[in-house]
Amino acid sequence: MPLSLDFTSLRRAYAEGAASPVAVARDIARRIAARGDDAVWISRVADDALLMAAAALEQRAAAEGIAALPLYGLPFAVKDNIDVAGLATTAACPGFACRPTRSAPVVERLVEAGALLVGKTNLDQFATGLVGVRSPYGVPRNPFDPAFIPGGSSSGSAVAVAAGLVAFALGTDTAGSGRVPASFNNIVGLKPTRGLVSTRGVLPACHSLDCVSIFALTVPDAAAVLEVIRGADPEDDQSRAPPAGFACLDATPRGFRFGVPLPAQREFFGKSDAALLFETAIARLAALGGAAVTVDLDPFLDAGSLLYQGAWLAERMTAVDAAIGGRRELLHPVTRDIIAGGEAFSAADIARDRARLAELRQETEPVWQRIDLMLLPTSGTIYRIAEIAAEPFALNARLGHYTNFTNLLDLSAIAVPNGFQSNGLPAGVTLLAPAFHDPLIAAVAAAFQAQAGLPLGATQ
Repeated sequence: MPLSLDFTSLRRAYAEGAASPVAVARDIARRIAARGDDAVWISRVADDALLMAAAALEQRAAAEGIAALPLYGLPFAVKDNIDVAGLATTAACPGFACRPTRSAPVVERLVEAGALLVGKTNLDQFATGLVGVRSPYGVPRNPFDPAFIPGGSSSGSAVAVAAGLVAFALGTDTAGSGRVPASFNNIVGLKPTRGLVSTRGVLPACHSLDCVSIFALTVPDAAAVLEVIRGADPEDDQSRAPPAGFACLDATPRGFRFGVPLPAQREFFGKSDAALLFETAIARLAALGGAAVTVDLDPFLDAGSLLYQGAWLAERMTAVDAAIGGRRELLHPVTRDIIAGGEAFSAADIARDRARLAELRQETEPVWQRIDLMLLPTSGTIYRIAEIAAEPFALNARLGHYTNFTNLLDLSAIAVPNGFQSNGLPAGVTLLAPAFHDPLIAAVAAAFQAQAGLPLGATQ
């Protein structure tokens, strides 16, 4: 039986001598080759170089001790809008491609902790989209049904974890790109508090909102990665230090209050299976000691509606134009149309939208006096690739229904698997809380995932 790449299994195999980083690297190369052209990767560490890196890691562990390497021998992937020295950064736009001489700090920290880099993954171009199909490098194959989208924009990273090609992967999250693909691939997607992880060396989509996200098979695995990569960065103007005593995974609370939308606000776009699964999630949290409290989701949704308007669309347009030198002919047609929408807004529009967001933040803050965290569907539905091709804008917007407001309202979030629909496709839920409540939601999410007892990813 193939070795599972969850951290517990890998660490046990290393400790018992049943596996080594070199053997795992060799196995991963075989797995990737067996999947063929699945559009997961934009660039990879060559197989011989991967084996050499694994051998060097074994020598390092012999000299320093495995205990000094918290992520020893854990293979990982990086979304291709994050810099890795020696590999091109393309953001799924070949005309933009550049070759950085230094890795982003998040990648440097992972390598220093003993993780083993496998390659860089496909994405919706310039991290613009939640679908995973807006790339000239193809559509990463959804491991549950290739007719369906993998989710985006961190499509390749999510599929790589779900398919058992890496133990974890980095993505980014501005509108839900670190959560929606997790739901569609039956894995965990951790979107930390904005500023907790440095975004230096990450090509901006909307810099004031961007977060580095983590995909993993289990919640403790994702939390272990966050523990390594978090930390204030004086060279990142969005960086923030957490409160004293902050740790990435708390003990599960004995009792907690969790918010759920009013029944009339539970939108699944006609998918009855997804609606039933959400009811199961509510019951599961209640069994863990939670008390459900209904909340009015409208002000949260109103905040989410601002994301592709004035201030933040103009910021996204500015970032992409700067990257491509204004050469919009280089862009995917859908990306180009989205970016062009930023031209319609004036300075007055931008000021108005920022003022409106400030109002909505004040309106939503009292909700957190009544609850400790919120439970939402990660996405109300999923679509076939053909459906997205026919209706690329409206259907993409539906996928962000429960995610778009998160970074605008400065919330932490973690997406976890919740079960399978009758068509065999997974569906997930997301736990959210205010900034720097990451340890709380991770603890509850870990208990939730353990109680659900679902397979890890798509590998059984």
